[in-house]
Amino acid sequence: MSATTQSPTAADSRTPSKAQRLLGDRRLPVAATAVLFLVMYGVGLGRYQYYGFDDPQVFLNLFIDNSYLLVAAVGVTFVILSGGIDLSVGSMIGFTTMFTAWLVERQGVPLLLVIPMALAVGAFGGFLMGYVIHNFEIQPFIVTLAGLFLFRGLCLVISKESISISDSTVSSMAQAQVSLGMGFLSLGAIVSLVVLAVAFYVLHYTRFGRRVYAIGGNEQSALLMGLPQGGTKIAVYTVSGFCSALAGLLFTLYIQSGDPLHATGMELDAIAAVVIGGTLLTGGSGYVVGTLFGVLVLGLIKSIIQFEGTLSSWWTKIATGVLLCAFILVQRVMTARKKT
Repeated sequence: MSATTQSPTAADSRTPSKAQRLLGDRRLPVAATAVLFLVMYGVGLGRYQYYGFDDPQVFLNLFIDNSYLLVAAVGVTFVILSGGIDLSVGSMIGFTTMFTAWLVERQGVPLLLVIPMALAVGAFGGFLMGYVIHNFEIQPFIVTLAGLFLFRGLCLVISKESISISDSTVSSMAQAQVSLGMGFLSLGAIVSLVVLAVAFYVLHYTRFGRRVYAIGGNEQSALLMGLPQGGTKIAVYTVSGFCSALAGLLFTLYIQSGDPLHATGMELDAIAAVVIGGTLLTGGSGYVVGTLFGVLVLGLIKSIIQFEGTLSSWWTKIATGVLLCAFILVQRVMTARKKT
């Protein structure tokens, strides 16, 4: 046998097994979340079939009741894929509700003028945070935490009390429905699905999307490849700010009021949905479709608790925490397998 000939045993040791290939598959977390959702939905159908759980509208309500969370989570997906974090999401949503309610109800500004103003403020806020993170080399956790306090403080500057919206345009948009035959979707749900489709296209079929994955996967390698690291980082936080403001507008339609305490802690729900959807917290791996399933799982937990009737709403947080820990452990196992 020649010196260059390898023994079958040595070759087999370097050939990954089926289990190793499965654990190394990027689609595994998304598939696991999808299966989890289907299992939970099946359990709900079996347990609450006599209480109307099998009504198609119950399924569609998952999109209606969580439309604003889906939009916010899509923006967070961009940030986490790039290796960052955004803690200002909930405060931006709350600020947008107050900003919108104050302009529409107190200042008499038409809603159609307020919408682009609110989106511009959100995008600009995200741009500023991204600019500070890149140019001053400050950790995203610190900068976005400052953004959290800033926008929550601005809510209180506008008003310390809730502002109810009685504008007819807001009411008509909030009550608008799109019939699907088996049920209906609200305007907010349609907008959230459009945002999801646009995000899917951008992340998987554009240069910008490939740059986001590259920077999140290995920032130093992306820098050596000549990718515009700074511009991409600033852009993902701008996208997140825009999505947060849009989520705030959808939340305003859903609640029809502005309140300084609206969306408190929602940034954690958005991050949880992204992680449960299979996006690695370290960045570089994940799918926006997984974020959709993450949001649906969180929404389904709330629905099951409501149908159960005997459980406290705090069980939603408990179940979310358990799922989050489980998926982080799965991510840990996957990253460990890749290193070996």
